[in-house]
Amino acid sequence: MSFTRQDEIRPDDRYYWVTANPDGSYTGTPKELEDREEVDQDGNPMYVKVLDKTDPENPVMVDSTERLIYKGLKSNHIAQVKQTANSILAQTDWMVIRKAERNIAIPADTVAYRAAVVAKASELETAISAVTSVEELITLNLSFPTE
Repeated sequence: MSFTRQDEIRPDDRYYWVTANPDGSYTGTPKELEDREEVDQDGNPMYVKVLDKTDPENPVMVDSTERLIYKGLKSNHIAQVKQTANSILAQTDWMVIRKAERNIAIPADTVAYRAAVVAKASELETAISAVTSVEELITLNLSFPTE
């Protein structure tokens, strides 16, 4: 009869490469924080592949001039912060456009909220860039102000 340990806490897949062990425990290897230029098994630089259609009868994948980059946790978290801030700001972008096109004032609370979102995004990007370990990154509070 086999059993699975219930006392083992699985490491967070967002931050660790997780392996399940035969005894029901887990091994978590931290993902890389920094971006990394990829190389092949011989140490040669790897490049993004593109479809070459010079010969329409025989299209082939070829290397581009763009290096292949593995995005680390910092880059992924900063991208998420930017996406979240943009989504929040998009809800009131129409007021900014209305102000620019027809000179209709933006309510002061909206101006203040938008400024708070932009400031928080900048603060989070700085904090994410400064972390030196996965554990530090996990402890960051990535929440934004609410209206």
